[in-house]
Amino acid sequence: MENKKAAFLPFHAINQFMVPEYRLSVLQRVFSGFEKLPGPRKAAINGLVKRLVSVPGFRNSGVAPVPLKAKNSVGVFERNAEFTSQAIMAWSELNPELRQQVYDFLITRNWELLPAAADRTKLPGFLTTWPKGEDFDVLDKAFLEVHPDKTSSDDDVRLMVVWLSGRLPYDTDAYESPAQESS
Repeated sequence: MENKKAAFLPFHAINQFMVPEYRLSVLQRVFSGFEKLPGPRKAAINGLVKRLVSVPGFRNSGVAPVPLKAKNSVGVFERNAEFTSQAIMAWSELNPELRQQVYDFLITRNWELLPAAADRTKLPGFLTTWPKGEDFDVLDKAFLEVHPDKTSSDDDVRLMVVWLSGRLPYDTDAYESPAQESS
């Protein structure tokens, strides 16, 4: 039996794949939809915001207006794996339709996934292997074929792919899905 070890990157490594404007829009979405999140997610994010985010003029950053809180959370999102994972999990919970669409899409492409609603914040980070031949351009085109009426941005679909798969596209030739192995 071959001894394989998985390599993980911390969750905040995703920042290498996000443009600043999109990163800010994800945080704005999380904070503007905050009241719709499950209690444990709200508590986790609130605790992290109080501890890690500094908003000038507010002793408790958690009560700052959404735009200020989002803007001042960007640096924490870029440097803190726990905050990043909680924010992306919250973002995925606020986008249940897209989450299910991307999950079903990846399953049809034979990606190995945890259940769609699984709490990925419990994982140690992102795997570094990516299915061979499945770059973002290929996935964008294939997703659009399945969902020609999609209203989500390509960035949203890509973030959901990364989050649901638990993978960042660093080593793009190291992993073959079962369908690729049999072809």
